[in-house]
Amino acid sequence: MTNTVQGQDGRFAGKVAVVTGAGSGIGRATALRLGAEGATVVAADISEAVEAVAAEIDEAGGTSLAIRADVSTRPGAEAPVDAAVEAFGRLDVLCNVAGVLAASHSDQTTDDEWERIIAVNLTGVFYTTRHALPALVASKGAIVMAASTSALSGHPWMTAYSASKGGVLAMTRTLAMEYARRGVRVNAVAPGGITTPMVGALALPDDVDFSLFDRISPLDEFRGPETVAAAILFLAAPEAAHINGEVLRVDGGTLA
Repeated sequence: MTNTVQGQDGRFAGKVAVVTGAGSGIGRATALRLGAEGATVVAADISEAVEAVAAEIDEAGGTSLAIRADVSTRPGAEAPVDAAVEAFGRLDVLCNVAGVLAASHSDQTTDDEWERIIAVNLTGVFYTTRHALPALVASKGAIVMAASTSALSGHPWMTAYSASKGGVLAMTRTLAMEYARRGVRVNAVAPGGITTPMVGALALPDDVDFSLFDRISPLDEFRGPETVAAAILFLAAPEAAHINGEVLRVDGGTLA
């Protein structure tokens, strides 16, 4: 769905942003916040829930385009970028938020589980980013990656997930150095202790040691995805012009 509203104000007025994983959780919160702050938002997700997110942006007076896409495939990962450029003529912000999560004892992790997590969380991020870079160079835009505290410390039963997010951090730093002099900034957030539908649906394997969760829990309380969305918008916004190649923890002090 598309809708254009004139005179939208905010930090991102006149900017076009792609948000993957926009159907729920952190992606949804990010898309809604970008729309509220003036961006034209291309909201992408494998789920039809992204249609409702785009409708919410439109109803609030924003501008949106909903795309159903599976970022684990190259065509699916490229589709939101193509849609942004074709519909709006530019791309200024890319938020790579799409992700999947699974937990298993590492010696019992299946090939399918490993390959699916790497495909969505790492390969899909690369596909989308690679395709977006020419447009972002043209606009001197910004990329924000959704990494995780699991890329910075041990998270039991999440070997595939941690590996994928560690790759995202390495990609972030490499791209930041490579494209800085071409005007593109690349940063990442590392959430932890965030309540999302993905985390809520996580099934733990049998015989886990629940005491280990104390090591990966926030010091005060779990918070909602809007706290991460705020950090993503900061990193994408002009006031963060001198921040590049950084990872910003949003974890309630978990790794303090």
